[in-house]
Amino acid sequence: MSLFSKPKYSTVTVRKNDIPKDVWTKCPVTGEIVYNKTLQENWMVVPKSGYHFPLSAPERIRLLMDAESFEEEDAQLHSSDPLKFEGPESYPNKIAQYQKKTGLMDAVICGTGRLEGYFISMAVMDFRFLGGSMGSVVGEKITRCIERGIEKKCPVIIISASGGARMYEGILSLMQMAKTSAALAKLSQAHLPFISVLTNPTMAGVMASFASLGDLILAEPGALIGFAGPRVIKDTTQQELPEGFQTAEFLLQHGLIDQIVPRCELKSRLAVFLQAFSGEPKILGT
Repeated sequence: MSLFSKPKYSTVTVRKNDIPKDVWTKCPVTGEIVYNKTLQENWMVVPKSGYHFPLSAPERIRLLMDAESFEEEDAQLHSSDPLKFEGPESYPNKIAQYQKKTGLMDAVICGTGRLEGYFISMAVMDFRFLGGSMGSVVGEKITRCIERGIEKKCPVIIISASGGARMYEGILSLMQMAKTSAALAKLSQAHLPFISVLTNPTMAGVMASFASLGDLILAEPGALIGFAGPRVIKDTTQQELPEGFQTAEFLLQHGLIDQIVPRCELKSRLAVFLQAFSGEPKILGT
């Protein structure tokens, strides 16, 4: 019999199911575990790494617009089913699912309001709704947003987040590229500024139309920006792509965008640019 017995230690087994859901988020860059409340208070930007998680359109509006100044326009517009997709994955069913999931009628919110006192017409895309795809409703709402800027003689700001044109509407979705671009041409003729803000991702038909036509083009850090995805380009060209290809940082170096602006600094930076465009402390509008 030993004089000293080996102490017994209790062990605790932590099961995956014991960790509450929607409490912590892992940073894709550093692997850091971030408290979700901290993320939300910092507009979904990881404080240490600066990684930008997606932000919904309503939250972007809350971030950028002066309190209680934003008035939504064209909220009643909704998609039809021009190609008559049928079955459980039909287009109308998908639209209904995403409307229920996001609380939005479609992938963009448009309206007018004030940003640091400057009156603007603004459109904010939401990637949660069918990948922010541009169909006839998105194109029409963005076109009306631009025309509203002409009517009220105020700047236009569009926040893009999209995978491109919406395949469920075929050629009608592609027509929105020309329609939005034509509206911006009229805005330019009226000598009114258009600021385009690119977020992750801004791709395909959206990038090939209004998103790339800004008098000033800003982007969030790390945003994926381009026409086709890197894998498609690599498979098509059979070429090795440069490191960081199609990121905001790569495109800044090559002159496609003007500045990269962290999300938490965007409102104050936009106010500086609006003042520069106007030459006055405030831009009048009603």
